[in-house]
Amino acid sequence: MRIDKAVSIPLVTHDPFFSIWSNTDKLYEKPPIHWCGAQQFLKGDITIDGKRYGFLGRKWELQPIQQQYINLTATATEYVFENDKVCLKCRFTSPLLLEDMLLVSRPCTYVDFEVEKKDAKSVIIDFSIGADVVRRGIDPLVGFEGVRDDFKYAYMGRAIQEPLSGSDDGVTINWGYAYVASNEEETKCWYVKNSERLKVNMNFSNRNHGSFVFAYDDLLSINYFGQWRKAYWTNTYATILDAIGAALKDKKETLEKAVKLDKEIEEKAYEIGGESYAYLCNLSYRQTIAGHKLITDEEGNVIFLSKENDSNGCIGTVDISYPSLPLFMLYDTEYLKGMLRPIFKFASYDVWEYDFAPHDVGRYPYAWGQVYAYKENFGKEATEKQIWDIQRSGVFPPFYMYPAGSNIYDNNYQMPVEECGNMLIMTAAICKVDGNADFAKPHWDVLKQWKNYLIEYGPDPGEQLCTDDFAGHLEHNVNLSVKAIVGIEAYASLAKMLGEDKEAEKHHALAKEMAADWEVRANAGDHYSLAFGKPETWSLKYNLVWDKMWGSELFSPEVYEKELAYYLKQTMEYGIPLDSRDYFAKSDWILWCAAMAENKEQMEQFIKPVAHYAKNSATRVPFSDWYHANDGIYCMFIARTVQGGIFMPMLFKER
Repeated sequence: MRIDKAVSIPLVTHDPFFSIWSNTDKLYEKPPIHWCGAQQFLKGDITIDGKRYGFLGRKWELQPIQQQYINLTATATEYVFENDKVCLKCRFTSPLLLEDMLLVSRPCTYVDFEVEKKDAKSVIIDFSIGADVVRRGIDPLVGFEGVRDDFKYAYMGRAIQEPLSGSDDGVTINWGYAYVASNEEETKCWYVKNSERLKVNMNFSNRNHGSFVFAYDDLLSINYFGQWRKAYWTNTYATILDAIGAALKDKKETLEKAVKLDKEIEEKAYEIGGESYAYLCNLSYRQTIAGHKLITDEEGNVIFLSKENDSNGCIGTVDISYPSLPLFMLYDTEYLKGMLRPIFKFASYDVWEYDFAPHDVGRYPYAWGQVYAYKENFGKEATEKQIWDIQRSGVFPPFYMYPAGSNIYDNNYQMPVEECGNMLIMTAAICKVDGNADFAKPHWDVLKQWKNYLIEYGPDPGEQLCTDDFAGHLEHNVNLSVKAIVGIEAYASLAKMLGEDKEAEKHHALAKEMAADWEVRANAGDHYSLAFGKPETWSLKYNLVWDKMWGSELFSPEVYEKELAYYLKQTMEYGIPLDSRDYFAKSDWILWCAAMAENKEQMEQFIKPVAHYAKNSATRVPFSDWYHANDGIYCMFIARTVQGGIFMPMLFKER
């Protein structure tokens, strides 16, 4: 898709640490950034018949070769530059093909150049990668260049390696090694010690195409309940050089698959929601996948862990997985199982004594016990600095090892109805796609427990947190009650698949009865309220989408008709606010509501303002899901995995 701009454009996207973006209209206006805003120094120059121009990095260092436009697809970003001498195309492809977990995990981005010579005889491209890609401070680096099999490579990294040496939110990586590699005769790769950077030099005097692989070896990826786990790709490749060699060898085949996927996604999106929807799908695909780390546990099970970017750095958060679900349901439920397995595991430990589901399993990259709602009991002698260090950058204790009775969580900050509903709905969604309840069966007892919690507290939730409490705590949350009702229906569908017909019938009838009561109590005339007993309020009831998708007919058609029509009346320049309390918009939930639209025309009314935000917001951060609907200013949350929710209209149509 040809575009002129976006708030921030993905360049190299693999995981929460190996994540590089451009947040300028022209690639040469300033260096790229990590999603958190820290500089990630990349610099590109093209020398044409002895005269040097810049195409990537700081504009003021060299006269730029003028950028013409950008081609953005699900897996790649291509910049096109031109002057009277040459036309240059620079393409970054991170082939995160969900059909192939090895490619999703393999940390290798292809950087390709195409040079069309008009009136030029000599063309040389130089590409540099700076030290801030591998470190946060000024620690000394080491580097090396060599030859392996049929390719040349160079790498750099901190001289003192401390893998997993902290946990935090808005930070770049501080361990591991960056690599560049190529198997082309006229391409050179080396480490420049005095300027602490990797360099790639390509001579185009006798050719029109050139490329290299940009890769990252993080050495260790996750501490998973006390196990030091490496990335999924290490199950296949013994070293990063083996992975790079494979990436070079299968490049043609991989890029062909990527182009095919790009075309499929764009064509489907155009058909469903027009150009704006295709734009949003292309912008959110890599971001969603790269906000996770893919590993396996000691039994070989897939574990797919998200990082709660620009929030609190939580790992494996349930209410982050829930909105991201649509993208992964379209391709492989194994990713979703990889999100839920850590939650089920932590819920089985003695320290988790609650009758509701956990919120998370730690703070990235330490998945060893929920940190949300932690009481911060550091002891009477703890200094303010010690408390601050653990809150902001230290590693929380291994809570999964704590005994029963530890009482380390503050229930006022838990999300009981939210997470119970999320876990039941996601488990049912997985099993419906699989056509069996094999995934749910080992967890049936705890799923029953969470269902019971929804029955008791779901009809009219008290004052407890939910994922949307941006304007404060709320009692009698109507949308949260929808989640509880749909969660009970999810349980009923699982019971049916497990052959427990009476249990299924009983809970389907209960969910239907609760929905009928909900309609009466939430009715506010031409819409349904934000909170029971407050008809002057309203909110997006995005949780209704499952009832409509599954055809369970818990809620009457009138609910959907009234709600969708009312939402559109509230539309502002950049989208529909989440509820009547503020101008806060959530792009993922707007798209969930769009999925319930009666026709393409109505759907586009939901989608176009969100695309307008993603193109034109004054705050240039990787696609934020929380911003002001009236002025498009980002509130919080950057490059989060929840943007997998953008794919809900596509999932709705295909399921």
